[in-house]
Amino acid sequence: MNHTSGIRQARKQKTRQALLDTALELLEGQSLSSLGLREVTRAVGIAPTAFYRHFRSVEDLGVALVEEALGSLHPMIRTIVSTTGDGEERVARAVELIAGHVDAHPAHVRFIARERHGGVRAVREAIREQLALFTVEVAEALAEDPVSAGWGEEDLAMLAQLYVDQMLVTASALLEAPVRGAERERVVRMAARRMRLIGIGRAHWLDGGVGGGGGG
Repeated sequence: MNHTSGIRQARKQKTRQALLDTALELLEGQSLSSLGLREVTRAVGIAPTAFYRHFRSVEDLGVALVEEALGSLHPMIRTIVSTTGDGEERVARAVELIAGHVDAHPAHVRFIARERHGGVRAVREAIREQLALFTVEVAEALAEDPVSAGWGEEDLAMLAQLYVDQMLVTASALLEAPVRGAERERVVRMAARRMRLIGIGRAHWLDGGVGGGGGG
């Protein structure tokens, strides 16, 4: 790539990111289905036709936002599952990581929470695919834990789904709570209790034939 092409590519990437960032700001107060292409391009300061150099449609932009919002979460998910220490330490670390992400990226979290069941099918599917990937990654990590000895694949997938769902519930609850104060403490405490409950159930799932029986 020559110098001129490099500059052109950098400018294109900068404009693309500006479209993503601006759309995310506009989506603070509305759903993706109501967001207009001209509204986004006007806010960025480019002609509507220039939009198509970066995205095929507003739906396509929404899918890119999903990838931006959830794609970066994979390392955090793996860290949560692989955190060492006793049960209390692991739970506290998990909630701390989720809270830190919500505080750092509230707009992304709000976008996913709203559009997960929103009116744009392509975005709903993109979110579902990312969450399914999270579940697979968590299940693979759980399978390596000695506590999971004797578990079938189906049960591990079910447990992984519980953890992923709880992470989403926790993130949404933290998003609505003030950064500090009694409400925040209540949300954190409840999130920890729920994850602790999942952990207790996990530890005793195979006791006396209570659980198990999943595929393997």
